[in-house]
Amino acid sequence: MNKSLLQSAFDTIQQEANAIAALKKYVDKSFEQAVQLINNTSGRVVVTGVGKSAIIAQKIVSTLNSTGTPSLFMHAADAIHGDLGMIKKNDVVLILSKSGNSDEIKMLVPLIKNFGNKIISFVGNANSFLSKSADIFLNTTVNEEACPNNLAPTTSSTAQMVMGDALAIALMQLKGFDDSDFAKFHPGGNLGKRLYLKVDDIYKLNEKPFVNENASFKNVILNITKGRLGATVVLDASDKIKGIITDGDIRRLLEKTDDIKTLKAADVVISNPKTILPTAFAVDALETMNAFNINQLVVVGSTKEYLGIIHLHDLIREGII
Repeated sequence: MNKSLLQSAFDTIQQEANAIAALKKYVDKSFEQAVQLINNTSGRVVVTGVGKSAIIAQKIVSTLNSTGTPSLFMHAADAIHGDLGMIKKNDVVLILSKSGNSDEIKMLVPLIKNFGNKIISFVGNANSFLSKSADIFLNTTVNEEACPNNLAPTTSSTAQMVMGDALAIALMQLKGFDDSDFAKFHPGGNLGKRLYLKVDDIYKLNEKPFVNENASFKNVILNITKGRLGATVVLDASDKIKGIITDGDIRRLLEKTDDIKTLKAADVVISNPKTILPTAFAVDALETMNAFNINQLVVVGSTKEYLGIIHLHDLIREGII
C-alpha cells in the first residue's frame, strides 16, 4: 500500500474539514436574513450556477425539495438562452459561484434584478461582482483548494454544499418540518418504509397460527410448521391469549425431556408474550424484537384480542432492516 497516496487522502480530508469548520465565522445576520427571506416567500427557490457550482446547486435543490422548501435548478448558461422563463414573480434566486465574476453570472444578475426577484448568493470572493450585487451575500470563502495546484474546485465546492445544507436544515426547523412531513416526500425505498409502514400493513399477509391450550404436543408442532412463522399462539377456552410457543421453546424442551406424548400446549406455553398493536410502525416492531432478542411479536387489538403474528423476516423482506 502506497503511504504517500494515503497521506494525500488524509491531507485532503483534513483540509476540507478545516475549511468547513471555518465557515462558522461567516454564518451571521446575513444567514438569518436569507432563511427568513426564503421562509416568507410565496414562491420557490431557483438555484443556479455554472461549472462545479451548477452541480452543487442541483444537490442543494434536491435537499431543499426533500425537506419542504420547493426549489428548482436553472443552469446559469441556459438561463440567458431562454431558461429565465422558469423564474416566477415571487421566486427567490440563489446563485452559487466561487469567483462571483464569471461572464454568465455578470449577464444573469441584471436580468434577474429587472424581474424584481431577490437574489441570495453563495460566493467565495467578498469583493466580487456577485457578492456586491446580491441582496444577501453568504460568504463561502476558503483559503485554498485541496487540489495541489490550487485550481480544481474541491474545498470551495464542499463549502458551498455545506452552506446549502445549513440553509436547508435551518428552514426545516423554522417550518417545524418533522418525520411525518419527511415521510410524505420520501414514500419510496427503505427510508420511506421506515417512516410510514405500519404493522397492520405487514402481519395480515401471514398465516394466523394458534392452538387451544389442550392441544397435543404433536398438534403444536404441526401448527407451527404450517404457519411458517416459527411460533404459534395458545388460546384459552374464551379465545384469550394464554401465551406463545416458539420452535426455540420446543428445542429447549426436547433437550430436557423425552416424555412428550402426554404433553399439552398448556404445559409448554410461555405466558405474557411480547405484543404490539397493528397501528404501531414497523420500525417499532423491529426495535422491540431487538430489545428482547426475539423473532416474533404477537399482534393484538385494542382489547388484547389475538390478530396475528409479525416476524423478523417480514421486516427484512420489507427492507426495514
